[in-house]
Amino acid sequence: MKSIELFAGAGGLALGGAIAGLEHTVVLEWDSHSCKALRHNINRDNWSFDRWNILEGDIKHFNFSSHKGKVDVVSGGPPCQPFSIGGKHKGFNDKRDMFPQAARVVAEVAPKAFIFENVRGLARVSFKNYFQYITLRLSFPEEIIGPKEAWTEHLSRLEKLYIGGNYSGLSYRVLSQVLNAANFGIPQQRHRVFIVGFRSDINHEWSFPTETHSEDSLIVSKWIDKIYWDEHKVARKDRPEISDHEERRLGQMLIPIRARWNTVRDAIGDLPDPRLKKATRISGHKFQPGARPYKGHTGSLLDMPSKALKAGDHGVPGGENMLALPSGEYRYFTIRESARIQTFPDSYEFPSSWTESMRQIGNAVPVNLASIVAESVRRALLKSKETAS
Repeated sequence: MKSIELFAGAGGLALGGAIAGLEHTVVLEWDSHSCKALRHNINRDNWSFDRWNILEGDIKHFNFSSHKGKVDVVSGGPPCQPFSIGGKHKGFNDKRDMFPQAARVVAEVAPKAFIFENVRGLARVSFKNYFQYITLRLSFPEEIIGPKEAWTEHLSRLEKLYIGGNYSGLSYRVLSQVLNAANFGIPQQRHRVFIVGFRSDINHEWSFPTETHSEDSLIVSKWIDKIYWDEHKVARKDRPEISDHEERRLGQMLIPIRARWNTVRDAIGDLPDPRLKKATRISGHKFQPGARPYKGHTGSLLDMPSKALKAGDHGVPGGENMLALPSGEYRYFTIRESARIQTFPDSYEFPSSWTESMRQIGNAVPVNLASIVAESVRRALLKSKETAS
């Protein structure tokens, strides 16, 4: 199933899509450091997919009309800074808002489906109208904004098309949902908006994937049957105290039926301490000094999913990319540990500096979550082919 990947970054969404069976005909990214990481990995001997055609440059300078009718899925993660809680919150006034360009590519390619991802800040009340505008612009991608038309005026015009119901041009049925990566087995509490659309002529039934993991199951595994500690061979004396939050949850919960959340320990527990010499033999597993907690940034607990890894405006924000050890010590996650938390395979390497690599990882979509969403879309499209035939 052919696809085009936009705003690829270091490749989290692209890799997840490839694992799900999408064949990327184009992978587009403007950042040279991210392109370096993409090229480094696809040219290695252990690369298990077809070599991606990586285009480096500003999306505004590329036209994809030649791909019309040849691509099943367009996917990508438009830059999140315009909507990020940690960013400047400029939204539609931010020049980095690339959703209009995403809609343009959809109009040029007319894929059967698209998958776009962004920070949950996009779904904040303050961006409610613009989020609706993004959704409707993707619903009617050929209805472009006029040269002197304000986005609010364009929104009003798109709303009339939506309500009218008799539009005959290219259109999509669009759904959006905030997904918590931890609820799908990723060892990280990372909330992201996914926007998925199917072309209106595609006969399909689709909904967002059902959550498979839960915090309650982790709490039971830690404090009722103690299986979690036994799995990791953690002696009773080395176990932390149950938190007030976990104790309250125990008093309120019903019997959980989902798998337990995966934790930082699940993700990195088999890696040696990066301060040991033997750790240097593992790609990207190098100790980075200088970690310290500060107000609002107290690191991630070893026996919970990590906090959302972030890229930051200037280098790495310590609290989000820091591990709070049971001993009371703090240290930064290594590149390899961060990549595992984002569910990149160990074979995937980040060839840039620690700061640059952590920026790329912090901006990425968790590979396994991307794969779960992409696989659900691919299955729906395959079923739609069977129905049409």
